[in-house]
Amino acid sequence: MTSRLNPEDQRRVDEYLSAPQHRVERRPFRPWLLLLLVVAVTVGLGLLSRLLSGLVL
Repeated sequence: MTSRLNPEDQRRVDEYLSAPQHRVERRPFRPWLLLLLVVAVTVGLGLLSRLLSGLVL
């Protein structure tokens, strides 16, 4: 895909994106860890709600 920017603006964009503060190393995304976290939070909140309902009723 060709850029719609003129060459001067494209050069500025390239300089901005190549600056050190925009090159952050990130760990790879792990969907199974996210799924495990969501399930653990859901189960934890469910157990907490059962405990609280037992104390109230």
